[in-house]
Amino acid sequence: MSEDASTRPRKLLIVDDSRVSRMMIRAFFAKRQPGWTLLEAQSGDEAVERAAAERPDFVTLDVNMPGISGFEAAEKILAIDGQTRICMLTANIQESSRELARQLHVQFVSKPVTDSSLAQVSDIFLA
Repeated sequence: MSEDASTRPRKLLIVDDSRVSRMMIRAFFAKRQPGWTLLEAQSGDEAVERAAAERPDFVTLDVNMPGISGFEAAEKILAIDGQTRICMLTANIQESSRELARQLHVQFVSKPVTDSSLAQVSDIFLA
C-alpha cells in the first residue's frame, strides 16, 4: 500500500552554493520540522539531479550559483514534478528576478538568511 502524501515524511532540498547558507537553512528546518528529510545541493545542476532522484516536496533555491541558475533549475525541477513547492531564497532582488519568479509560479524571499526570512519560507511551504 502506498503512503498518503499527507502522512509520508516531507523532503526539503536546500540549494545554495554558500555552505554557510545551507547550514543555516538546515538548522532552521531541522529544529522546526524534525520529521522532514533535509537534502542539499550546491549548484543548480546538482539540484536538478537530486530532485529527479529524491522527488522533494519543497526546494529552496539561490539564484546565482555555478552552472545553471536557480531559475533554470526551478524550471527543470518543475518539469520533473509540477507539484514541488519552490522558494527562491536569494540576494538577487532585482525586479526582473521577481518577475521571472512570478512567471515560473515560484515564491521569492530576500536574503540574508535569517530566522525571519526562513519563517517566511516555512509559511510559504506550509500554506
